[in-house]
Amino acid sequence: MTDGLVVRPLAGPGELDLFLGLTYTLDHELADDLAAGRRRPEWLWVAVRDGRLLGRIAWWTREGGEAPLVLDFFDLDPELPAEQAAGVGRRLLADALAAVVPAGAVPPEYTRYLPADWREVPETRERVELLFSLLDETGARPLVERLRLEWLPGTPVAEPTGRLAFRPVRDREDLLALMTPVMEGTLDAHGRAGLAGGLTPREAAERHYDEEFPHHRSPRAWWRVAELPDTGEPVGFVVPARNAYNPIIAYLGVLPVHRGRGYVDEILAEGTRILAAAGVPRVRAATDLGNVPMAAAFARAGYVNFQRQVDRVWDAPGASRS
Repeated sequence: MTDGLVVRPLAGPGELDLFLGLTYTLDHELADDLAAGRRRPEWLWVAVRDGRLLGRIAWWTREGGEAPLVLDFFDLDPELPAEQAAGVGRRLLADALAAVVPAGAVPPEYTRYLPADWREVPETRERVELLFSLLDETGARPLVERLRLEWLPGTPVAEPTGRLAFRPVRDREDLLALMTPVMEGTLDAHGRAGLAGGLTPREAAERHYDEEFPHHRSPRAWWRVAELPDTGEPVGFVVPARNAYNPIIAYLGVLPVHRGRGYVDEILAEGTRILAAAGVPRVRAATDLGNVPMAAAFARAGYVNFQRQVDRVWDAPGASRS
């Protein structure tokens, strides 16, 4: 299956056109990512036979990152018969993982963006499930499927009702004090995985904050705490932001004691208003497929599910999967 197959990293950015011989929804980001240091040629691998690109795989990190954070490209030539594609994929995974991930280290999480109806299209489902099965052969397992959501200008935004008052987040500790109780009983799979791995809710909140929020390219003055207007008691918070690619609702939480009262709609509307006032072309967000209350809140706010996101992870040796 792999006779004559050459599996190697790109020699440099000048070979990007070779990598672009297959297609995926993130192709348009690759050139800028390479220029910004979010990708490196040695993290972009190809499988080629007789000059034809049969497979590719790539990792991503944040600007200035020293190690890859996410495996987000894994594609095989759709014209290959399934058995041949599997052979190419196995070889590509084995060679690239061995070179990019240090021996004994846990591989970075795998993320795949898919059409919202990917399960209903047999050809798409078969190709995707082949990729997943090859990853699982290396020890990966499913973590979560997420809804990727988008709000567009012109979509109505609910006006404030007066039930909540909003103020800017004061500092890191101000937000962490609210994120910590939100972590308790969270429906978010990544948060639950951190807690299952032994983190306390405070530690999980700190990790979320430190790994994501300092990298946003937007004013922290956008971040809001929601309070009861009469008492100043905190109800929740929202972090509207801009990452390297899009304006986003980076995080939204309602404190457990205040859940079930419809506050999530007003908090989400506040975050959306802040971004809309900045003249953004879109607002992106994501939530776990299983987080039904949050998904429903986004739908009520006019956010449309335009894609799915499937995440797979590798466990550390001896780690529990409970």
